[in-house]
Amino acid sequence: MRTTTQLRQMLTAPGIIVAPGAYDGFSARLIEAAGFQAVYMTGAGTAASHLGQPDLGLTTLTEMATHASHIAGCVALPVIADADTGYGNVLNVVRTVREYERAGVAGLHLEDQVAPKKCGHIAGKQVIPTGEFCDKIRAAVEYRTDPDFVIIARTDARAVTGLDDAIERANRYAEAGADVIFVEAPQTQDEIARVAREVKAPLLANMVAGGRTPSVKFSELERLGYRIVIYPAVCMMAAVQAIEHALGRLRAGETDWHDGPVLGPMDIFRRVGFDWWHAVEQKFTRP
Repeated sequence: MRTTTQLRQMLTAPGIIVAPGAYDGFSARLIEAAGFQAVYMTGAGTAASHLGQPDLGLTTLTEMATHASHIAGCVALPVIADADTGYGNVLNVVRTVREYERAGVAGLHLEDQVAPKKCGHIAGKQVIPTGEFCDKIRAAVEYRTDPDFVIIARTDARAVTGLDDAIERANRYAEAGADVIFVEAPQTQDEIARVAREVKAPLLANMVAGGRTPSVKFSELERLGYRIVIYPAVCMMAAVQAIEHALGRLRAGETDWHDGPVLGPMDIFRRVGFDWWHAVEQKFTRP
């Protein structure tokens, strides 16, 4: 079954789709191994890991689509990918959708920020007119080549024009044909609940530790009616802390050997598919 169809079926099945954020193929494989249903390709994590740059709209369509193809190519799970603003006008949005389809992802989200965009949890954002973004959503829906490919419309209006406008935009975007609505950065639990009550479409929640939105357990989001929850930074935050700790220990101790469990080369290789590749090699190796 295509991952687009898998994601479609998940959206109509009971329960909430929990999609941790992957910033590379290794983190995507670990998400799959941990038993989650889906992977979220984080745009901020892509900028940080791929370019070593902040989430300020510096990544291009080709960089993002290529990264998406690497992540989608190493897991069997549906991948939901960040597509920023669509990288231009309606024509660019059509190309973005088709490039992401070719990359093998199951769906993407487009946002209504003015380009170049910024991370949804920092200040200084602007949003384009509602009608202009509706045109982008209509174009994305009409010109996707796989009818099961999921189009998610994200609005960043809460931090710019307020929650009332964000909810109004969300409903307009649903009317334009978006399959799922993503209201970025509600600032209280009451706002999270209000979005669930007033937006008449399947909803995605974004849980960013240390961001503007309070932490809510995914069981509570499910109770409120949300269909998808993403955790964009969960792997990246853990990696940053672990890497900084390991480098500090190396600098102080002059060796990377330490007490306790150690991951050897084969431990790492097996996490990224060594056994499968080795079986293929053995199958075609002559005595």
